[in-house]
Amino acid sequence: MAFLTRETLEHATSFEEAETMLTNKPLVAPAYFILGGTKSGEGAIITRSREKAVDIKRLDPANGKWFLLQTNYDNWKKPPFFDDRRTPGDKCMAKMSRSNTSLPHIFDVLSSKPVLNMLTTYTALMQVDEGYLESYLQECPFPCSPW
Repeated sequence: MAFLTRETLEHATSFEEAETMLTNKPLVAPAYFILGGTKSGEGAIITRSREKAVDIKRLDPANGKWFLLQTNYDNWKKPPFFDDRRTPGDKCMAKMSRSNTSLPHIFDVLSSKPVLNMLTTYTALMQVDEGYLESYLQECPFPCSPW
């Protein structure tokens, strides 16, 4: 995954090219790629097996899908009851609203329990159109979900 990510970052010159590279190249293990572009509507979550893309979920702002959220579970399957971070994450994003979206607000969503849990090690925020990356070590203060 790391080599493909690096190759994509170094060589892809468009969102479409990056999506094609992340979708079709072989991997050592399954992975989720969260891909954002520089233009409105350029966003996708690519669910990968070792050989190919299993699913691609795309932004669709015209139909109200202005954000995508990915946890450690396939987005078409119900998350396990003991580790449902998707439902609260979706609720936080919807409450934030598209017009209020900012990196600090997204950090707040990612730092809220149970989205943040004891296994969270870091949070990375990126804004590709500005070439911006920031990352933070995370720690979930007790009481905190172990998953």
